[in-house]
Amino acid sequence: MKKILVAVTGASAMLYLQSFLEILQDEDAIVHGICSESGEQVLELEHGITPGKLPAVSKWFDCRDFAAAPASGSAGYDAMVIIPCSMGTLAAIASGITTNLVHRAADVMLKEKKKLVLVTRETPLNRTHLQNMLTVHDAGAVICPPHPGFYLKPETLEEAALTFSWRLGDQLGLHMKNRKRWGEEG
Repeated sequence: MKKILVAVTGASAMLYLQSFLEILQDEDAIVHGICSESGEQVLELEHGITPGKLPAVSKWFDCRDFAAAPASGSAGYDAMVIIPCSMGTLAAIASGITTNLVHRAADVMLKEKKKLVLVTRETPLNRTHLQNMLTVHDAGAVICPPHPGFYLKPETLEEAALTFSWRLGDQLGLHMKNRKRWGEEG
């Protein structure tokens, strides 16, 4: 059983978060979460809900709690996904600055050589954003901007988000029984 940490920061793209957590709900995985204060604000603005109303997450940690399990490599998470990942969070991770539990947990994943996937959400990108992306990539993270797979012909925003969520699931090695792939019929 995989143990996955999902972090939410203050960038627009909560549609992708919802879709990804729905996939995790159907997987054989333990899912824990951390939500930054700005993440809570954007989640409320875009979906009118609090983190506790999201699917799949069995435990939420306070973003200010440095004594929480994700602050230590001994917590045994297999992977962490930051969805969406703000440019401020990206910058903190790239700089090794750990001012909250999201930053610290990401730092732990990198030092433990565990899978860290950043669903970066900003456009257009400036030079600093790009340099920070390269820095975290070189440290071992995966940069995975939320780009749907339109070749699967999604008909709604939710279906488009699902095509991207499948890509995230692939990054984590999930089995996803209903996952559609390029070149497969049905």
